[in-house]
Amino acid sequence: MTDIRRTILWVIFGFSLVLLWDQWQLHNGKKATFFPKPQVAASTPAPAAAGASANGVPAASAAVTATPGQVPTSSPAASAVPREKIEVETDVLKLSFDTEGGSLVRSEFTQHRDLVDSKKNMVLLDQSSSRVYMAQTGLIGGDFPTHKAPMTFSGERSLKDGQNELNLRFESAEMNGVKLVKTYTLKRGSYVIDVKHEVVNNGQASVSPQLYMQLVRDGNAPEGESAFYFTFTGPAIYTDAKKYNKVDFKDIEKNSAEIDKSSTNGYVAMVQHYFASAWLLPDGVQRENFVRKVDTNLYAVGMITPVADLAPGQSKIVSNQLYSGPQEEKVLEALTPGLDLVKDYGWLAMLSKPLYWLLDQLHSVLQNWGWSIVALVLLIKIAFYWLNAKAYASMAKMKAINPKIMEMRERLKGNPQQMQQEMMKIYREEKVNPMGGCFPIMVQIPVFIALYWVLLSSVEMRNAPWIGWIHDLSAPDPFFILPLVMTLTTLLQTALNPAPPDPMQAKLMWFMPLIFSVMFFFFPAGLVLYWITNNILSIAQQWMINTRMGVPPQFNLPKFK
Repeated sequence: MTDIRRTILWVIFGFSLVLLWDQWQLHNGKKATFFPKPQVAASTPAPAAAGASANGVPAASAAVTATPGQVPTSSPAASAVPREKIEVETDVLKLSFDTEGGSLVRSEFTQHRDLVDSKKNMVLLDQSSSRVYMAQTGLIGGDFPTHKAPMTFSGERSLKDGQNELNLRFESAEMNGVKLVKTYTLKRGSYVIDVKHEVVNNGQASVSPQLYMQLVRDGNAPEGESAFYFTFTGPAIYTDAKKYNKVDFKDIEKNSAEIDKSSTNGYVAMVQHYFASAWLLPDGVQRENFVRKVDTNLYAVGMITPVADLAPGQSKIVSNQLYSGPQEEKVLEALTPGLDLVKDYGWLAMLSKPLYWLLDQLHSVLQNWGWSIVALVLLIKIAFYWLNAKAYASMAKMKAINPKIMEMRERLKGNPQQMQQEMMKIYREEKVNPMGGCFPIMVQIPVFIALYWVLLSSVEMRNAPWIGWIHDLSAPDPFFILPLVMTLTTLLQTALNPAPPDPMQAKLMWFMPLIFSVMFFFFPAGLVLYWITNNILSIAQQWMINTRMGVPPQFNLPKFK
């Protein structure tokens, strides 16, 4: 029987090399060989198709005769109302609305810096040459005002001192006797926008319109995203029945997306790393969820809800909310059930959520996210102290008998069968379990993977300083000091572990930290800090146990010929 613990380490090493190769391919603009990323439709902004407006959405043409459940991509011809961009500002938001449809076409966050240029604010929704991402609403079920209908604006454009709310009103002209009035209410300190849709029937006949709310964006990856780790960008739909369901752009392209199409709860969202936008309706309101391709490299996620049967002279108000902001977990949890899931922890959410809670509690005391990471890793190491102690004690025993193993292997190198028998005999006589150092560590791996996702997903790390040269824990170390320290601590850990009996394995075990550390030069500083802290604490405990058991550390490097 071979050394199983070494076999497991080699499997991990091999898998790390595969991941490293894939990420290197992606970094150089090629396709991943083993684990390809979900592909988006194109790498350029949506072009203006024939008869389309510059933003990629087909422009006004003939009158719409949409049937219920169909969101239009064109609308009635524009009236003489001049089109205008309405710039609005609160203490945390700078927004742009288009009087064509009263759509939100740009959202800028004054409390968050851009990932590429830290001197600029973060922009999420946008309508420019490099990005198409908008929030739109309108009516279907007849020739009614859509997100392309001209509207007139009234209201204030900035939040004054002492003012807590800002109301914006967009009113369409009558179409077939139906008028749509949208009122957006912005609140101080909030990324939540209350939206009120008032549908007025001034015609001579009853109508049964439906209200649609959609988020439209191109399929391009956000600028500034690292090629060395993958985060999801695309639509998401949540219902009580199917829970959180991410939809790849390529599935929309193939018309193969599987979603919960009808529900009375949940939300629709567009998600990317750290930020999200979502349309919310109150629970109990019937809605039809959809994803669709709007144009080349342009996709939509949304929902449709019936307004009511409106007799002549009647009106109806549909109230809902639009969230466009950072993925702050506590804020999302309070807003609606399941919205916090846009902060994607993957399959380890059960572990990640309590770890984030503990990290947040530490930050409330320490007031520094970097030191909070250090403190969290310290608490985890304390929690697993006795489990680690067993693992390191087993490793110390293995290291103590390693000279005997090496002598035996050299003596019996021509007789592999007898060598294996003698090795098992030594293990029995010395009461050493080759798996003893492996299992306790394997048990902890899910916890540290969960913590990895907490640090990778938490928007609080963006632009958060630690000490000295580290001004942003979500960005790589600008001087590569932390990755170098991490590499050195990993090499020191290798020195503390028992050397493999096989000389070739012994050499590769020293190369492994160097190869593996390449990725950490491109990882966020917060993740590298977490890894360094874990390494240092592990080294301290292992050094103490080795010394106590009479197995002092040896730093004899293998001979490289």
